[in-house]
Amino acid sequence: MAALDGLPPLRDVIQRHGLDARKALGQNFLLDLNLTQKIARTAEALEDATVFEVGPGPGGLTRAILALGARKVIAIERDTRCLPALAEIADHYPGRLEVIEGDALKTDFETLAPEGPIKIIANLPYNVGTQLLVNWLLPKAWPPFWQSLTLMFQKEVGERIVANEDDDHYGRLGVLCGWRTEARMAFDVPPQAFTPPPKVTSTVVQLTPRENPIPCAVGNLEKVTQAAFGQRRKMLRQSLKSLGGESLLVKAGIDPARRAETLSVEEFCLLANSL
Repeated sequence: MAALDGLPPLRDVIQRHGLDARKALGQNFLLDLNLTQKIARTAEALEDATVFEVGPGPGGLTRAILALGARKVIAIERDTRCLPALAEIADHYPGRLEVIEGDALKTDFETLAPEGPIKIIANLPYNVGTQLLVNWLLPKAWPPFWQSLTLMFQKEVGERIVANEDDDHYGRLGVLCGWRTEARMAFDVPPQAFTPPPKVTSTVVQLTPRENPIPCAVGNLEKVTQAAFGQRRKMLRQSLKSLGGESLLVKAGIDPARRAETLSVEEFCLLANSL
């Protein structure tokens, strides 16, 4: 990457700016620049896109996205220590990198989004990654403001995102992602690619929005999945008792003796629409 974009190696940047990764911020810096380019390429054509990035840290992934031709990157970073390193990248790519100091969980991405295709690419901080994904899955309007999500999670979370019925990893997150997106795991990233190395393998997940997901009230779907998976080993007549139990299931045409992990996304939507 240094040869590609003319900027210093990331290890030098981190040392010069004293950027030790902080556990409280969920930080694990990705220094393997071949991997950062691989993540950016997973998002496919970037030339006309504006890319949102969360938690860029010293900017390894940011540099890859810009080097691969993104029209603009809008990076949200709450760690003020990283801002000088990101400013150096902004100087190298005039007018193409905007850094916003702030908390991604409190950021209204939709109001920041300019015209044209929007992609979100991020090595998400482990402690906020799932909540950010859920926020992006539940915007004010659908299809959403974003064209694709290319996100890194702990592998266990990635397995939950792509899981279907009759899978041990299937739960509320799998239902929500399966309802509104087509999700796939692109590739794994070993711990040693990071500084400091996490205790788990990571994975890059690619999500694209379904143009016409099954019509369903989000609030009802959340109630049904919370109740069903809250007691996932029990029969649905018992786990959904607070929502109507057997009468709700009969109304939706679902056998009350089944368990949550056997229901498809379509069947969960049927239940939500029967509330």
